[in-house]
Amino acid sequence: MVQDDETATTVPWRPTGPEELALVRESGWRAWPPRLPDQPICYPVLDEDYAIKIARDWNVPHSGVGYVTRFRVESAFLARYPVRRAGGRTILELWVPAGEPDEFNAHLVGPIEVVPEFR
Repeated sequence: MVQDDETATTVPWRPTGPEELALVRESGWRAWPPRLPDQPICYPVLDEDYAIKIARDWNVPHSGVGYVTRFRVESAFLARYPVRRAGGRTILELWVPAGEPDEFNAHLVGPIEVVPEFR
């Protein structure tokens, strides 16, 4: 997790596949799409290396391509979501309930960016 104290934002990452990224692109790189019915949470991750591992080791085998996105969220807003440890010391996630994408998106600061891409 990177915190930018000057603007009070936090930088999480999100590994994603091509379908979700297409919806982000359609939003003008400003919003995450609603979750699918079988997806109860959206989980931005707090470590870039963890996001890379998921994109490379899970998204690529399942869809041929994996992307790591980076974005900024108001830090005060993110404080409502507890940090969940999904494994080792750096395997940290924020669990955003599926019913909150509009509210979550309203607290994004700037565009969602693709950092690495894996094929």
